Amino acid sequence: MNGTITDNVAASRFELAVGDELAVAYYHNEDGRVVLTHTEVPQALSGQGIGARLARGVFETLRQRQARIIAKCPFMAAFAVKHPEYSAMLDG
Repeated sequence: MNGTITDNVAASRFELAVGDELAVAYYHNEDGRVVLTHTEVPQALSGQGIGARLARGVFETLRQRQARIIAKCPFMAAFAVKHPEYSAMLDG
């Protein structure tokens, strides 16, 4: 388990590799903001907190970039609401 979040720009997704599995958070850029559209965690990794690790990594990466975020993905939106340090980054 390496736990490093990578931004796969070509695929418009953040990736978290865990063993042979890949958890991903899809996004696109719109009007200078990052729109988080969908998060996928493989069934094999379900219930291990992988989604939360991915979300934290995505928000930390985007905070370093001083990005504004639109969380259309319900999982990412809920994560931001639970973590006020990230909710301030949200638009809309």
